[in-house]
Amino acid sequence: MQDLADKIHYSILASGSGGNATYFETKQHRILIDAGLSGKQLEKRMEAIGRSLDQVEALFVTHEHSDHSHGVGVLARRYGMPVYANTGTWTAMENKVGKIKPEQRCLLEAGKFLDLGDMQVESFAVSHDAAAPQFYQIHHDDQSFVVLTDTGYVSDRVVQMIKNADGYLMECNHDPEMLRMGPYSWPLKQRILGDTGHLSNEEGAGALMDVIGARTKRVFLGHRSQHNNMRSLAHLTVASILENNDFGVDHDFKLADAEPDQPSPLLSL
Repeated sequence: MQDLADKIHYSILASGSGGNATYFETKQHRILIDAGLSGKQLEKRMEAIGRSLDQVEALFVTHEHSDHSHGVGVLARRYGMPVYANTGTWTAMENKVGKIKPEQRCLLEAGKFLDLGDMQVESFAVSHDAAAPQFYQIHHDDQSFVVLTDTGYVSDRVVQMIKNADGYLMECNHDPEMLRMGPYSWPLKQRILGDTGHLSNEEGAGALMDVIGARTKRVFLGHRSQHNNMRSLAHLTVASILENNDFGVDHDFKLADAEPDQPSPLLSL
């Protein structure tokens, strides 16, 4: 019988247009996905959940944009942790992260599966305006958690790969009307709305309808724009769409909101 404590434990340390980082642990391993905050901020977020960065064994980077990579170099140099990214991302963030020792520069290409022992990290390519963006699904025994926060759309290929996970951090970046009426330039608005931009609240809900399954226990709505969205609006939009399509929101699974300025509690699947 499986030990009740033998689960994936996780905290969304930050999720938003200002910075992103997610922590995962199993009995044997502790990792981060993205380091889009300063080293000091990441240290504070880890302390808030009763963990320390010197316990983290590896950092996985999704893409080179600063809200995902800002703290990569600092963490690599300060804590000596290996950093995993694909070839395109390493090339694109070369001048952003500073010097990292060659032995810490690890490759994990899109579509690959890294076995760490009692944790496996699966990468998958997405459609975003970065060099070679990829996100990750964390596996442990028969549990899985998917991080997907920067993509213009979710392809059928990705849907099949991430379907029926136990947990999701799914992008709900903007409300289209707020974006159109907001302060951004028209080219930037077009970029966000395009196929290599970001998922709107409605598009995030549509992706969730494609992937939520009987195993799904918790869904976080993430990467919310500080200018083009509101937490209450994102939550209400997604909850309404899911409920109108017969999904048991807060009954079959918990719908929660990831925050940009504070970590979620350390939770388990």
